[in-house]
Formats: sequence, structure tokens, C-alpha cells
Amino acid sequence: MIDKVGFGRISVNEKEYSHDIVIYPSGKAERRKKWISKEKYGTSHKLDPEELKEYLKEDFEVLVVGTGIYGMLSLLPESKKLIEGKEIIERPTPEAAQLFNELREKKKTLAIFHITC
Repeated sequence: MIDKVGFGRISVNEKEYSHDIVIYPSGKAERRKKWISKEKYGTSHKLDPEELKEYLKEDFEVLVVGTGIYGMLSLLPESKKLIEGKEIIERPTPEAAQLFNELREKKKTLAIFHITC
């Protein structure tokens, strides 16, 4: 469960993170591997298929992408194609966190959260 979201921080199950994170359907959280996209595009604001593949470790029904406080992160069309047939929700991180908390009990939910811009 996401407890709090603020610029540059996110709290999951009372553990605070000061970096982008991925939360798997099992509940495990880990650091987002944003350097994969950054090396290719010069920015971590584009979620590349090669980066997304790193997170496809567990079966999921819905992908929630927290696009940042100001909505700067975007899932590239090629990334969307990679998970065709799955539900995709992209929202600014505070809204995405709230949706994640609502969905996680109902559907297998994979989530990626950008915690700054």
C-alpha cells in the first residue's frame, strides 16, 4: 500500500523511498532501472520497451504508471505495444498512487512510479 507521495519521495508500507520505484503484483518494491531509458534517449522521462521488459517478471492484469508530480514520464508507444492486451493507466503520481491502492486488491497490478517532475 502506498502511504504517502511527495516531490522526491514515496512511502510504501511505511518504508520511504527517495527514488523512482516499481511495485510488483506480489507487493515487492524495487528501484526503477531508469538508466536503461536514459542511455537511449538522454532522459528518464521516456519509458522504453527495453526498460519495461525488466519489470515483466510477474503476471499482471493492469499497469499503473505514475508519470511524476507534473506528469513528465511517458510510456512510449512501442512499450504499450509490448504489453498489448493489458490495461494501462497513466496518471500523475499522486493520482496513480491512489488508483494503485484501489486496484491492487482487485487485480494483479504492476506499478511504476516517477517521484519527481
